[in-house]
Amino acid sequence: MVSLPAAAEMLLLADAPLGDQVAGLERAVRENRLAVAVLKRIQELDLPDWYLGAGAVAQTVWNQLHGLEPSHGVKDYDLVYFDPTDVGEAADRTVERRATERFADLDVRLDVTNEARVHLWYHERFGHSIPPYRSSEQAISTWPTTASSIGVRLEGARFVVCAPFGLHDLFAMIVRPNKAIIDKSVYDEKAQRWASRWPRLTIMPW
Repeated sequence: MVSLPAAAEMLLLADAPLGDQVAGLERAVRENRLAVAVLKRIQELDLPDWYLGAGAVAQTVWNQLHGLEPSHGVKDYDLVYFDPTDVGEAADRTVERRATERFADLDVRLDVTNEARVHLWYHERFGHSIPPYRSSEQAISTWPTTASSIGVRLEGARFVVCAPFGLHDLFAMIVRPNKAIIDKSVYDEKAQRWASRWPRLTIMPW
């Protein structure tokens, strides 16, 4: 369990300078032993332009802001990378198999995505088309909420953050729609599900 004083101190990061926010995010992520294990092992896969992102990051922070265990309720650990040299489904499955094998002993569900091929299947899954992404960072900028549009990775011992909307909403526990590619129904479903797990979240209307 995370102490309430520690959670209150973390909440102050919402309006802190960016450097302090990044340092606070690193501390929070490192409190989640599963996230740390995933980050370290992803490095060994040698994937291009990779990040651990979305719920694995945002929910780790929200857990600690609620005084919960860092890994509480984290459904998926989303691994994204960007490899435009081979956007075939077979290559995707190969990477997914390698990652699954590498994490087999951990109690995590890994969701692996090559962002360079998302446009090839997006219409079939979600009913409308999107243009090809140019990088993992661009893909992260289209994720459903500002607070979850965050990716982190390790480069050796260095903690790297991609946060196109900044870190204020994450630490302020504000769920705000990012309308780049999602519709209202997707946002509402996520927001309602998250609010039931983390009741101190402020849900902004569509």
